[in-house]
Amino acid sequence: MPMIKNLVFDFGKVLVNHDLHAVLERYFKGDKETEKFFGTILASPAFTQACDLGLVPFGELIRKAQLEHPQFAGAFRFFYENYLDEVTGEIEGMREVLVCYKSKGFKLYGLSNWSDVIYEVMRQYEIFNLLDGRVISCEEHIVKPEKEIYLRLCERYGLEPSECLFTDDRMENVEGAKAAGMEAVLFTTVADYAKDLERLLKPARVHLKK
Repeated sequence: MPMIKNLVFDFGKVLVNHDLHAVLERYFKGDKETEKFFGTILASPAFTQACDLGLVPFGELIRKAQLEHPQFAGAFRFFYENYLDEVTGEIEGMREVLVCYKSKGFKLYGLSNWSDVIYEVMRQYEIFNLLDGRVISCEEHIVKPEKEIYLRLCERYGLEPSECLFTDDRMENVEGAKAAGMEAVLFTTVADYAKDLERLLKPARVHLKK
C-alpha cells in the first residue's frame, strides 16, 4: 500500500456533531408525528442535494420550500433561523486526534457536502483551523460520492489519491473515495478511527525467518 501522507475528513458527524431533532423539538413541542413528517422533507434527497450543491443560496431554498409546503412555512422559518443550533459541538476527542497526526507531519484536509451556512459553522469551531485545506460541495457544485469531488481536492492541493486516507460516516461516500483511488474507512467512533489510523499508518514490519 502506498504511504499515506494526507488525512481527509468529512465534517458532519466526523469533526462536528449535528442533531436535527434538537432543533425541531423546540418548534413542534412534543408533536412527534408532525415533527417526523417535517423531518422527512428536510432529509429528502431532493432537498439535501439542492442545499449541498449550492446552485441556489440556502435562504432561497427555504423560501421555495415554504411555498411548496405552506403548512410548514413557520417550521421552515424556525429551522432557518435556528439552523446553527443543529450543530451541537465538536466530536469529542477528534481535535486531539487531528493535533496528534498534524504534529507527526500529516497534512489534514476537509471534504464535505454542506450548504453555504458551513462558513458560519467553521467560524464557531476551532477544529476547522487545523485543516490545511478543504473542498466543500456548495463551492464546487458537485457532491460526494461523485468521483470528481474527491479528485478536485487532490488537484487543488497537489495530492496523490493513493496517499490520502479519507473518512466519512456514510458508506456510499467511503466507497466513492475508494473509486477515486483513495484509501478510505467508515467513521463510527473516535476510538475506532484511532485504531484504523494505527493499523493503516504504522510502519510495515519485516518478518525475518529464523
